[in-house]
Parts: sequence; C-alpha cells; structure tokens
Amino acid sequence: MGMILWLFAIFLIGVPICFSLGFVSLGGVLLNGFPPLVVVQRMFTGADSIALIAIPLFMLAGELMFQGGMSKRMVDFADTLLGHFPSGLAMVNILACMFFAAITGSAIAATAAIGGIMIPLMKEKGYENTFSAPLSACGGSIGPIIPPSIPLLIYGVMANVSVGKLFIGGFIPGILMGIGLMIYSYIVGKKRNYKGRETRASLKEILHAGKSALLALFMPVIIIGGIMSGKFTATESGAIAVFYALIVGIFIYRELKFKSIIGALVNCAKSTGQVLIVVAFASLFTWIITVNQVPQAISAMMASAIHSKVALLMVINVILLIAGTFIDTTSALVLFTPLFLPMVQMYNIDLIHFGLIMAVNLTIGMCTPPLGVCLFVAGSIAKVSLKEQMRDLLPMIAVLIVVLLIVTFIPQTVLFLPNLLG
Repeated sequence: MGMILWLFAIFLIGVPICFSLGFVSLGGVLLNGFPPLVVVQRMFTGADSIALIAIPLFMLAGELMFQGGMSKRMVDFADTLLGHFPSGLAMVNILACMFFAAITGSAIAATAAIGGIMIPLMKEKGYENTFSAPLSACGGSIGPIIPPSIPLLIYGVMANVSVGKLFIGGFIPGILMGIGLMIYSYIVGKKRNYKGRETRASLKEILHAGKSALLALFMPVIIIGGIMSGKFTATESGAIAVFYALIVGIFIYRELKFKSIIGALVNCAKSTGQVLIVVAFASLFTWIITVNQVPQAISAMMASAIHSKVALLMVINVILLIAGTFIDTTSALVLFTPLFLPMVQMYNIDLIHFGLIMAVNLTIGMCTPPLGVCLFVAGSIAKVSLKEQMRDLLPMIAVLIVVLLIVTFIPQTVLFLPNLLG
C-alpha cells in the first residue's frame, strides 16, 4: 500500500504519471533486492506486444482520413440527415463524432478532427462557442468507445481478454452516449432558438452526400467485419485501415498530399511514444506491486468493506470518475486494471463488461476538468477558456454519467452483441 501512496504523492507534486510510475517502481525493485536489469526487462516486455502495434496504426489511419478529406465528407452526410432539426448543427457534430469514432480509437483525434470543422461552422450559424466547444469535447469522448478503441485494446492486453469482443461490446454504449448528447442538444436548441437548416435535405441530397462519404463510412465495416469473421486480427485491421486511407485519400478523393502524409506520420509517432512509454513503465509497476501482493491486499481491504456486486461497481465508478479528472486514460487504465481485477473476478463480473465500464468512466474524464484534454483541444479551436465552458459542460457530463450507470447496471448493453455474434 505504501507504493500506491508514494505514487500519488509524487504525481500530485507535478511529476508526470509515467515518470511517477517509473520512480516508484525503481524504488520497489531496489528495496526488494532485485538487480536493476529487471527494470529494462520488464519495461521491454510490457511494450513488446503484437496487439499494441495496432495503436500507432489506428492513430495513423485517423490522421490520414482527416488530412484526406474523409471527415469533411462525413460531416456533410450527417448534415443531410440531422441538419434540419432545432440545434441541427449540434446534432450533426455528435453524429459526425460517432462516424469518426468508427475510424480511430482516440478521443483527442475525434475532438480535433470534427471540432475543427464544426465549431467555426456552428459559430457562423449563431451558436455560442461556450456551447459548441464542450459539445465537441464530449462528442469526441465517444471516440474510444465505438470500435476501434485504443483504451479497449490496452485493457484487452492487460486483462488477457478478447479485443474483438471488447470492440463489439462498445457499439451500444457509444451509441447511447451519442443519443444522450443529441437529446440534450435538441432541448437546449429549442430553448435558445438554435435553428437548423431552413429546408430538410431532399432524398437526392442525402443520396449524393452518402455516396461521397460511402468510402469513409465503409472502413469500419472492413475493420469490424474482418475481425469478427476471423479474416484478420485487430492489429492487422489497423494496417488495412492505413492502406485503405492512403488509397482513398491519394487516388480517389485526391486530397492527401505528400506533405500531409509526412505530417500525419510525425503526429502519429509523437502520440505513440507518449502512449507506449506509459505502458512500459506501467508494466514494471504492475510487476512490482504483484510481487509485493498489493492487489491482493487492496482486494482484501475492499472485501471487508464491500459485500455486494452493486456496491463494488459503485465504488469503482466513483474512484475512476475522480481519477479520470487528473490522470490520463492510458495511465489510469494501466494503473487501476491490475488493482481492480481480483475483486471483479471474485464477484464474477464479466471482464468484457468491466472493460467497457472502465473505458466509459475514463473517457468521461477526458472532458472533465482539471485535466480534460478534450476540453483544451476544443477550447483552443473555439478560443474560449475552461471556465467559460462550464455552464454547458456540467449538464453534458451529467448525461454521460447517466449512460455510464446504464452500462454499469445493465450488462446486456455491453454483452448483447458479443454474445449474439459468438
């Protein structure tokens, strides 16, 4: 338990979480009398996973699709479907985020790609930036839930469960998040007189926009269909997604240029480095706390105070919601997964179900102050401060927490599709 307390103490004085993990783990290695070489071995073992190769591949696919004009076509198609409703552009924003979520598993990428298009457009139509910025951030949080998903991939590796089933299990929770935010947007739009487009799109316009966006929308079908049919693994699907984005962006849409490809590769390399260094340090930390039987001690302590599955899930939700406000998603996943798994297994909670509970919890943290990276991305686009976003942000967070409770206490919202598809 002392290691956990030291970890949070070091983190709270301003040391980045990955280095906090490293310092505490190094101390644990030396105090236990292990040779320092163990540090390198465990870090290499943690990052040396074929499944983790999918992380840079999905990130790169999302970058290429944004640079290649696919996200713009998805926005246009969403506009023909929902743009005529009150607060139509807000609903278009959410639907476009859901479409983009099915391409890349990153909340930040979804917020930047769709927010970069929608926030200026919404401002032109009379929407307040203090509304459109938090809406884009919360919409972006759907990115890691609807497959493919980088957090679910990391959880699958750590918990040793099927990544394919985790991906499929994310569909219904992700759709519920989107519907909840759309309902809130509609209610706000009626009150504030946020008008949609003057005329409803004709069938011809819908078909034309759908045809233009078809190649972008077809990518999730290839990825998920290939995984579920057994034609290729999650990692292989990432490579196929990159190849598909290159072909469509260069030869069909003809908007993907050499300079854009280089920029996408650089951004992908930076993001991948940030994720994998956390995973490597976390692998060392997980090993040392396991050697010292910390998860078992925490499980015993929680078991003495918690006597039902409902109480356990409520406690875990509260802990993760609080942790998500100041720890990034990847760090929180690798920190809390090994701590909670023994208790979860003790109460026979399905590990696929628990993976989605963790993912939804921690992605809510990505649009919750003070860390709230998606809020800062959207705020920088809209040029509004975090304080200015709070009025509309809090009801949106409340909507997402309601969805979290539904996912937590109705397991079939996660397990129905994986069980149906075998």
